[in-house]
Amino acid sequence: MGIQEEPSSGRDRLVAIYDRALPQVYGYLLPRCGSAALAEDLTAETFMAAVAATRRAPAPRVSVAWLIGIARHELVDHWRRAAREERGLAAVEQTEDGVDDPWAERLDAEAAHAALARLSAPQRVALTLRHLDGLPVAQVAEHLGRSLHATETLLVRARAALRRVYEEGETDEA
Repeated sequence: MGIQEEPSSGRDRLVAIYDRALPQVYGYLLPRCGSAALAEDLTAETFMAAVAATRRAPAPRVSVAWLIGIARHELVDHWRRAAREERGLAAVEQTEDGVDDPWAERLDAEAAHAALARLSAPQRVALTLRHLDGLPVAQVAEHLGRSLHATETLLVRARAALRRVYEEGETDEA
């Protein structure tokens, strides 16, 4: 056993950065999903997807940023699965008040997570990608597999629903 060589395969590079990347991937997911158990599951799925990706040729350039990108896709996939389950259980009634709502950004984080959890999965993912990840609407549309117009409409409805649910929570606490 001589000098340790630079990791040559994608899998070796993944193993080499695992300890440093794990808390960063988990830290990315936790505030976006609001559940430690779900964040742990999605972190595990992220690393399983990364291992699978490193087995393909050519091996991807393994980095923490690359793993965060995989985590984002895993989170979006989770929300898509949840949305399909919701649609299978009950028809979601969507209302639109047609008003562009420039709601002030003064939210209590815990109350905001609780309100966000009460929204439909498509609304949660759209708001998270747009406002937490800071993606432009076009990229949110791409992640959701929707048209730009449909995504803009979804965001307007999601913001209105979040405001309604958040304000209902405030009146319940008073």
